[in-house]
Amino acid sequence: MRILFGTSKLIVDNMDADMGYDRVKKVISVNIVYFDLGEGHDYIYHGYTQFKGVNKGDVLKLNGQQQTLYLTDAISEIYPEYYIIKVDQFDDIATTPIQEWIYFLKNEEIKDEFAAQGLVQAKAELDIMKLTETERKEYERYIDMWRYEESLTVSNYKAGKAEQQIETARKCLAKGNVC
Repeated sequence: MRILFGTSKLIVDNMDADMGYDRVKKVISVNIVYFDLGEGHDYIYHGYTQFKGVNKGDVLKLNGQQQTLYLTDAISEIYPEYYIIKVDQFDDIATTPIQEWIYFLKNEEIKDEFAAQGLVQAKAELDIMKLTETERKEYERYIDMWRYEESLTVSNYKAGKAEQQIETARKCLAKGNVC
């Protein structure tokens, strides 16, 4: 129920008072769980909304006007989708980018051969999060000092460039030229 609550709250919290339902953005809910959630042998589960006829078994579809409004012909494309990743059930064999991410989430490690997009940045963030409070404060002071020095360098460069342009314009005007 927590997954449903989170998705519903996200939708409601991002609606303005004057916003129609047709402007609600589709939500894709990715849930990384480290506990036993239901029974199943897979480690990635996908769910979506589909309305199936109780008596005739047909799947409810959008009509032409609705397809134009929502830019899709499938009802499942406008309702939330859910992914549940059961990290503890992953077998540690990573041959695809998503498996590399799951390996990282499970083991807090990136193998040299991994190439999934964003994984190196995620590891850097995790490394910072693993620092002790003292180490993290020291790291943050270092970053603040680096940014300050970088700002001074950029500001001084721009100021110097502006002074150079002013001096060039003065010389040009002193010669009686239109600059």
